[in-house]
Amino acid sequence: MRRPRKRSFAELVSENKSQLLKDNAALEKIEERLEQKRLGKAE
Repeated sequence: MRRPRKRSFAELVSENKSQLLKDNAALEKIEERLEQKRLGKAE
């Protein structure tokens, strides 16, 4: 049986990114965190 070839880091990142873009709940969490960071820096 053949071993699956190892994926490069760039391939893993792009795959993860595409899955995240499909996941609206995760997107909401990310946007919330970014807003908190912006608000923290503004103070």
